[in-house]
Amino acid sequence: MNRKTLWNIAKIAFKLGFTVLLVYLVFRKIDFQQVKSIFLKSNPWYILAALLTYFFSQVISSWRLLSFLRSIGLPLKFSFNFRLYLLGMFYNVFLPGGVGGDGYKIYLLRKKFQKPTRKIFFSLFFDRVSGLWAIATLSVALIILIPRIDIPRAWPLAALIAGTAVYYLVMRRFFADYIKYFAEAHLKAVLVQSLQLLSVVFILLSQDFDGKFSPYLFSFLVSSLATILPLSIGGFGIREYVMTHASTVFDMNQALAVYTTITFYILSTIAALPGIWFVYRSKEFDPMPDEKEVSAVENDIDDVIESHHTTP
Repeated sequence: MNRKTLWNIAKIAFKLGFTVLLVYLVFRKIDFQQVKSIFLKSNPWYILAALLTYFFSQVISSWRLLSFLRSIGLPLKFSFNFRLYLLGMFYNVFLPGGVGGDGYKIYLLRKKFQKPTRKIFFSLFFDRVSGLWAIATLSVALIILIPRIDIPRAWPLAALIAGTAVYYLVMRRFFADYIKYFAEAHLKAVLVQSLQLLSVVFILLSQDFDGKFSPYLFSFLVSSLATILPLSIGGFGIREYVMTHASTVFDMNQALAVYTTITFYILSTIAALPGIWFVYRSKEFDPMPDEKEVSAVENDIDDVIESHHTTP
């Protein structure tokens, strides 16, 4: 067993252990039986609406990525890109220790279109950054609706405007290739995150919820930011931990808050299942690269990151 294999096993073991620890800490603070009873009385029609809404958000998300890929001249059709996106979703959820969905996209697109790793890598990178920008934008909108956040409303709005301006100028100065569809891609990003918030609304409505949505939605966005850190399996445990602590700040029902994030995780996992077709049945895409090819992709990505760390 070589060093790379041992490292991948160690990463999976760490993520699994960290996930279990977070779940343990969450259920030390709340009553597991209460969460279980909430699950058992869920309205299945609202849960179905939440699943469909989340899946549609992923359709838009693949469309957003297409904007960045077309910026570098990749002649991709929407249908091909969406099928590849579904395959990437499956790899991200069910193969967390492998090359991952983004790594596979880089591998396949580089091989198919002979584009430099750097260009494809930054297409995926800015796709993710646009999602973070959308989360920040919606968070600012929700802050205005939460009186408990006692700060002048102009402050977060000013920070968002200033941050957006700096973000745009940096992209325009150093990453001009990706600026062509800037407005289009970021509008799609807002739509993606809005649909995911709507999915959360449906999950809450599955419990006949008639309280204030804004604290739950804002806390959910904050928990989404926390999942950027690749410390757990698919972000599971991190969202629940953040929501548990946020519920004490915003007077939310802790069990309902945890139910919401667990249900969202389950639905996102179900939404990734169609990608299994492209792994075992469809012959459209290459199989997962072997260890040598994975190492080549990872080394190229490391070189891209390193070159931008050392560039003044």
